Amino acid sequence: MNLVLASGSERRRQMLEAAGLNPVVAPVEVDERRIQGTVDAQVLHIAKQKAEAVGENHADSIVLVADTMLADPDDATLALGQPVDAQGALAMLLRLRGRRHRVWSASGLRVAGTWTFDMASAVVEFSSFDDDVLADLVHSGSWKGKAGAYDFAGAMGPHASLVEGDEATVLGIPGRVLLALSGL
Repeated sequence: MNLVLASGSERRRQMLEAAGLNPVVAPVEVDERRIQGTVDAQVLHIAKQKAEAVGENHADSIVLVADTMLADPDDATLALGQPVDAQGALAMLLRLRGRRHRVWSASGLRVAGTWTFDMASAVVEFSSFDDDVLADLVHSGSWKGKAGAYDFAGAMGPHASLVEGDEATVLGIPGRVLLALSGL
């Protein structure tokens, strides 16, 4: 099986490799400005945009696209995506510190020319870490390219716990999609 990961996410590549897959990485670029609607609708919309951007490329391969966002803990309709700079990361981490939030991951899988989309959510809770930890998280740069400004399997790991759902969803690929891929 030839699998193409149409994403530049290092974490997604690592997840696929850990599942015994060896994806060809071929990121696509789309306008990820948020659309109106619920967070789940937004993340699915972006995954579908990525599928459109793939077009007919890699026709003889299985292709995976994905996107991840989280819902603001105060407004479940407000999406938190990737911060653009350290100040944005700081603002997101301050908003999430000591609280629970829902993470949404959507994916599209093209097999034999047909796209199938999936979506899952999980709930993560942050501890009430102190300002020194907050500063370390921002200065580490671990927030770069991460929805909500954190890497659940990295620097944020000791300060976050999974309350509901599966870790794969938080990391960027719905767990059942990862399981299906490993069975191909």
